[in-house]
Amino acid sequence: MTAETLAPGTCVVRNTAARKGRTRSVEPGTTASRHLHYGRIVLDPEDAPVRIATGGLETGLICLGGRASVSVAGITYDLERYDALYIPRDSDVEVRAVAGRCDLAEIAAPVSRRYPVQHVRFADVQQDPGLHFEAGGPAAKRDLNVLLGKNVQAGRIMAGVTFSQPGNWTSWPPHEHAAMLEEAYLYVDMPAPGFGVQLVYTDAREPEVATIVREGDIVLMPKGYHPNVAAPGSPINFIWMMAAVREEEDRQYGVVNVHPDFAALGSGLDKGRSEKK
Repeated sequence: MTAETLAPGTCVVRNTAARKGRTRSVEPGTTASRHLHYGRIVLDPEDAPVRIATGGLETGLICLGGRASVSVAGITYDLERYDALYIPRDSDVEVRAVAGRCDLAEIAAPVSRRYPVQHVRFADVQQDPGLHFEAGGPAAKRDLNVLLGKNVQAGRIMAGVTFSQPGNWTSWPPHEHAAMLEEAYLYVDMPAPGFGVQLVYTDAREPEVATIVREGDIVLMPKGYHPNVAAPGSPINFIWMMAAVREEEDRQYGVVNVHPDFAALGSGLDKGRSEKK
């Protein structure tokens, strides 16, 4: 199988927050990822801090729970739920839990340039109509929050969080962007017994990936259309993370190809697009 093969064995990783400390679940060579890296940092206040050397990877941290203190280049940043921190390549980082168990998603990709540290507060994102908006119509409505997008200088990574209504579809109409961006969905805030169904396909009649997803699972979309649907009575919520194929040039949110059968619906993502041409 190549890195871009669509198959459950290379595109689906289960229960990625099962262990404490720093873990890695998605890396090129072991999953269907070309540039994208993903892992978790789960700490209690009494635990020793986690120290990271980013090396050649730009890194984004998104707080999924608790409160974390993150030090970069002698400056400390507090991260609360859905706050994000962009960290440049060649940085030394220290992460501590401050209040309760902290849970961070770690998203990274290789870059040639060094971009500045940038702290993004979820409360500020919620007040910006270019970063926080609704998309989709009946049975497909969702609340989109762009955490690391046009608001952040970066080379490859983008990320945000999408909340759906119970039983709704998201990433609808079906769209793809493989020529510019690879993507993965990390499912969050889906307490048991809630679940969803994720599709990833190039052939709508025979989806290469069709899998049940629950809290903590991640599904990679190296190519293909990728709609999903929540079980009745439960939402399907997820952190979406992307890595641009070409550094800077392809780092454009909302530039997608809607499946021809649904092209008349439009993507619904225009509000989040940058001014890049």
